[in-house]
Amino acid sequence: MRPLKQHKNADGQLFLEVPLRGSELLRHPLLNKGSAFSARERADFHLHGLLPHETNTLEQQVQRAGTAIKRLSDPMDRYASLVTLQNRNEQLFFSVLCENLQELMPVIYTPTVGQATQRFSHEFRGGRGLWITPEHKGMIKDMLRRGPFFDDIRLIVITDSESILGIGDQGAGGMAISIGKLALYTAGAGIHPAQTLPICLDVGTNNEELLNDDLYLGWRKPRITGDEYFELVAEFVDAVTEIFPRVLIQWEDFRNNNALILLEKYRDEYLSFNDDIQGTGAVTVAGVLSGLRVKDEKLAGQRIVIHGAGAAGYGIALQIMDELSQFGLSEEEITRSIAVLDSKGLVISDRLPADHYKQKLAWSRDLAKEFDLDVNDPSLEMVVDNYKPTILIGSSGSPGAFSQSIVESILTHTERPIILPFSNPTSLSEAAPADLLKWSNGKALVATGSPYDPVELNGETYVIGQGNNVFIFPGLGLGALVAESRQVTDGMVNAAASALAKAVTDEELATGSLYPSVTRLREVCRQVGIAVALRAVEEGVAAMKTEMELQIALDEMIWDPVYPEYIPV
Repeated sequence: MRPLKQHKNADGQLFLEVPLRGSELLRHPLLNKGSAFSARERADFHLHGLLPHETNTLEQQVQRAGTAIKRLSDPMDRYASLVTLQNRNEQLFFSVLCENLQELMPVIYTPTVGQATQRFSHEFRGGRGLWITPEHKGMIKDMLRRGPFFDDIRLIVITDSESILGIGDQGAGGMAISIGKLALYTAGAGIHPAQTLPICLDVGTNNEELLNDDLYLGWRKPRITGDEYFELVAEFVDAVTEIFPRVLIQWEDFRNNNALILLEKYRDEYLSFNDDIQGTGAVTVAGVLSGLRVKDEKLAGQRIVIHGAGAAGYGIALQIMDELSQFGLSEEEITRSIAVLDSKGLVISDRLPADHYKQKLAWSRDLAKEFDLDVNDPSLEMVVDNYKPTILIGSSGSPGAFSQSIVESILTHTERPIILPFSNPTSLSEAAPADLLKWSNGKALVATGSPYDPVELNGETYVIGQGNNVFIFPGLGLGALVAESRQVTDGMVNAAASALAKAVTDEELATGSLYPSVTRLREVCRQVGIAVALRAVEEGVAAMKTEMELQIALDEMIWDPVYPEYIPV
């Protein structure tokens, strides 16, 4: 479908040429205005009698829809109501979302979206995006050409649903993640929803509960693996980059090994990145840098423990390593600065295959012995006691892993530790921020992966910043698209992390928050986006543009959810 033509008059009023009429127009979620169609539009587009008499403003519709959603107390009921609204009227959906972002983001994203993926088949409210199964092999180009998509798709979020948050394989339910991420691209970075496409690579599931569920909507077979899997992915990449040549692909919630293979295979050839690895790494580094602003210290010289070595932990470690390299540290000095633990304890090089991805994070046995660490003891407590970290980061999905004794141990060698329990959803967090602050008597600098209410302690109120990838991926994608970059480089990811850290105000740091308020998401995404675009130009992977040209291109790309006047064609 070709993009609809739009133009502005001398007063700046936006007009859109629309070919649809009557009920067909009312059924198109990107074009439906509902009760906001004017008397002229109702006459021109054959809508008389299909709507109640009174014409509403967008503001009145937002008030009505927002009030209806707020009356619902259960997060899943709110989620269902928002999905229904998005499927009916996208401009109204995004207006409601942007106006109530702090309250509704936890509904369309973590933690509620995790529950939505688990109940996807039982709560299904209409198809959206593209579903690709092994039975579609050889057909993907035709599916993309014939789909009800505009032909200027610039942004795709694709998941194979094998590693959803901390809840694992959710089969077809992963589509909820792709849809939710793209909603935040629009709410945060202003990417027009007509230019986005959520995709579920439904290659089966090994979740027996889903396979045995009569209502399960996915491809009801065990997951395909090996060559069959990678050939299907290759066909998708070839098809989508041919039909949408300016597209950015975001890989989302792929299992560790597949995530790393796909990232390395396609990152240099196509405009793509992995949010679980690169986005999580960048948002974590930004939180660490914010904490170091409070302490007035540099990253070089810190001792960092990362508990969890999956895709998220791997991405965090690599991003910190890259940041440390900017200080001129040697490879050995960088290795000594970061201790990474997996389910078997400290990651040691000789217990891994030579080509294992964790080798980049591993210590030698000799280095472990320098700190009197028993490599056969998987105890996080021992590592904390002997290595004496100043920063503790959780990506393990192990609830309660950061115990009172661990916090007390850290406090013996650093007055203000940075502690980031980042595992999602809330039920898998390594610690509750209220406990961390209580055990440290308010000294710990805390941020979390899931949203938490402020903590009251000793007459003080501590705002808990959320280390949410939403502060990175929309701006990273926006910057890459604005710069017309050929790839997403490590430098661009670094620029996103640094820009996010700088976006945190002194006032926000004073409240205890290491991240900006979600209410500032648009502002932050813009700052991240321009920093990413400038880095792309600097590294020679983008069309050569001045900062002014980039600012103009950014302004032109950002979409606001307002109703234009429709002109019949």
